[in-house]
Amino acid sequence: MKTSLTRRIVVACLLPLTAIGSAQAQQNYPNRTIKIIVGYSPGGAVDIIARTIAEQLQAGLGQAVIVENKPGGGTNIANKLLIDSPADGYTLMLAANALAANVSLYQPPPYELGRDITPIAQVGRVPVVLAANAQAPIASIKDLVAQLKSKPESITYGSPGNGSTPHLGIEMFAHAAGVRFTHVPYKGGSQAMNDVIAGHIQTVAVNALEVLPHAKTGKLKVLAALSAKRSPIYPDAPTIAESGYPGFEASVWYALIGPKNLSPTIAGRLHQEVQRALAVPAVRERLASSGGEVTPGSSAMLAALLDSEKQRYEKLIRTARITPD
Repeated sequence: MKTSLTRRIVVACLLPLTAIGSAQAQQNYPNRTIKIIVGYSPGGAVDIIARTIAEQLQAGLGQAVIVENKPGGGTNIANKLLIDSPADGYTLMLAANALAANVSLYQPPPYELGRDITPIAQVGRVPVVLAANAQAPIASIKDLVAQLKSKPESITYGSPGNGSTPHLGIEMFAHAAGVRFTHVPYKGGSQAMNDVIAGHIQTVAVNALEVLPHAKTGKLKVLAALSAKRSPIYPDAPTIAESGYPGFEASVWYALIGPKNLSPTIAGRLHQEVQRALAVPAVRERLASSGGEVTPGSSAMLAALLDSEKQRYEKLIRTARITPD
């Protein structure tokens, strides 16, 4: 009894000290290197944007901010690393649409959005584009839809993989248009684009940034941007709405998130620094040159986006019976 009482007294005395230590850690944040996890390979759109934001955060926070690439598992490897990390603000993640799609794409769900992460800030978005070999007879979305209606599944399209944002975007478009493609999933956008250029498949769906080098060299032509307005880097390519499907949009969004239970003080500081970064002309120009735009906003706006995207992807994945690779 005496030992048990002593333990309770010790615990009661330590609790205030723990709270004080936690408060001091938050006040002193950051005092060491911060890591941003990216669930994709170096050189891709998410990686480029993560490094752009890391550079600005480093200047604002006064500590080194590094990017660590952890590709694989449809980003679930990176997601697990974030979820399992301490909620101290030193491990963050730049996430994209897969974060919301994976809870429906993989069964059982690998995580719960509302439980396992802390939304910090939206960063930006880049439209998905549908492109074809420059010499292909398909000149427009109208041509493509007409052929698919007369010969269902006669047109192939490549994507970075089952459940990727471009894949889901084209499936949404196909449902809206009442047509059926033949989907060819790849392990990334580069191989898919190379096969379109080589003539092995007819079209490819990727984000605007990835297709840009091939569009500039004239090897690929962009049939449409799956966005609400024309992409600044493809001013001659119509939007999907201009192609006859108003109200349709599919874009890749980017957001900074942390693990669950991240303190409001640290999350607020990070959110503030992201907003400052997005106001820097060089950052805005970097996203614009990638065909995208910055999307400043509150953490609550990001939480609402994640919830709405989760519901949208859940419906599509169930209806189209999409499964991971």
